[in-house]
Amino acid sequence: MASETVSDFTNNNYSLAKEKYKTWGIDTDEVIKTLSNYKISLPCWQTDDVTGLERASSLEGSGLQSTGSYPGKARNWEEIKSDLDKVLSLIPGTHRINVHAIYRSNGGSRIDRDQISVSHFSEWIEWAEEKKIGIDFNGSFFAHPNASDGNTLTHHDEKIRKFWINHGLRCREIGEAIGKRLGSRCITNIWIPDGSKDTCVDRYTPRKRLIESLDQILSTVHDGTFLADAVESKLFGIGSESFVAGSHEFYLLYASRAAKTPQLSGVPLRPEMLLCLDTGHFHPTEQISDKISSLLAFLPGVLLHISRGVRWDSDHVPVLNDELSSIARDIRTACAFEKINIALDFFDASINRIAALVVGARSFQKAMCMALLEPIEAIRETKKNVSNTSRLVLQEEFKNLPWNAVWEKFCLNYNVPTGRSLMESITQYEVDVLNKRRS
Repeated sequence: MASETVSDFTNNNYSLAKEKYKTWGIDTDEVIKTLSNYKISLPCWQTDDVTGLERASSLEGSGLQSTGSYPGKARNWEEIKSDLDKVLSLIPGTHRINVHAIYRSNGGSRIDRDQISVSHFSEWIEWAEEKKIGIDFNGSFFAHPNASDGNTLTHHDEKIRKFWINHGLRCREIGEAIGKRLGSRCITNIWIPDGSKDTCVDRYTPRKRLIESLDQILSTVHDGTFLADAVESKLFGIGSESFVAGSHEFYLLYASRAAKTPQLSGVPLRPEMLLCLDTGHFHPTEQISDKISSLLAFLPGVLLHISRGVRWDSDHVPVLNDELSSIARDIRTACAFEKINIALDFFDASINRIAALVVGARSFQKAMCMALLEPIEAIRETKKNVSNTSRLVLQEEFKNLPWNAVWEKFCLNYNVPTGRSLMESITQYEVDVLNKRRS
C-alpha cells in the first residue's frame, strides 16, 4: 500500500473514530496532545545486556541476569548511540534516556565509581542536547569487586560501605549537573542488591546501616528543579532469596519520612524523594496498579519501572496486558500525569534489542491511549447512581470503541511506522547494522 494511501486510510479512520468518541464527550485531539507530552525513560542497558562501558564489570554475583545471545549486541558508546537513535525514531513523541553509572562514555578511563563526575558522561549529554531529550541517571551498586558478596550500602565493612556512599554522592552530583545542562529534571535512582541467599539471622542491623548510608548520600542539598531522588525496592533477587534489605516496606517508610522533611531556608528547593516501584519486583499475584492511588495520597511523586515478570522478575519486554492497562487507568483517573514518572527497566538478550525497546515503550503508550479514551465520566455517573450493572455494561462496551484508529493517527503525526512497516524497519536495521557486528 503506497504511503499516500496509508496516510489517507489512517486519516479517514481517525475522522470516524473522532466522531464516535465525541458522542461520549471525549476529544481525541486532546488525547493525542496528552500522549505527545508524556515522556518515557528508555533503558540504555537493553542495547548491550547491562554490560556497560567499564570493560571490567560483570553481572556475576550482582543479583541480575541477562539470558540469550541474539546477534547485534552493542559493544561500545557509538553502537549504543546508533541503536538508541533507531529506537527513538520508531516511538511516537519525545522521550528520555535512562543511563546507569557503568555507562560512562570516556573511553578507557580507569577511574573508580566513587570518583566519577559529570565529565565522564559528556558525550551522553551532548547527544541528548542534539536530540532535545532528557536523561535520567542510576547508581550502579553491582558488578564490582566491592559488591562481590552481594552487599553494598549495608556492608559490615565500613570501608566498602563508604565506597558505595561516595558513589551515591557522586551520582547525585551528576544527576543535578545533567538536569541543569539539559534544562530537564534528572531522576537519580538508587537500587542495591543487598540481602541474604539463605536464612538471615539479623535483619535489623543491615537495615539500620542502610538508613545511615542513605542519610549520608542524601545529606547534600541539591537543586530540586534539576534533580529528583528515587529509591527502588525488591521482594527478592538472585543471591538474595531469603532477605532483601531494601524491601517495599523499608523504602515506603523511608520515602514517606523524607517527604515530611521541611525545606531549608536560604537554599534551593530540596529534591523530591520518589518511591520507585518495579512491576517485576513484587509477588506474582501482587499488582502495583493497586498501590498507585495510595502512594499518591502521601508522597509527592512515584517512579514506575515497567517490565513484565514471567513467573517472577524475569524482565521480559512489556506488552499490552491487563496490568499495564490498569496502571495507565489509575494514572489517568488520578490525573497524576505530573506525579507519575515512567521508565522501562528490562534486558532481554533473546530477541532483537531494538524491537524490545520499541515494543516496550509503544505498549505503555497504547495502554495510556486506551485509558485516556475511556469515557470515565460516564462510568462515574453510574457510581453516583449506585448502578454496578450499568458500570459493567459500559466498561465492556467501551472496549469496542476504535482506540486503535487514534493510536494510528498519533503515530502518523510523528511519521512513525505501524503494522508491517514497523517490523520491516526493524528488520532492515538488523540487516544493515546489527548483523555486521562481531564480538
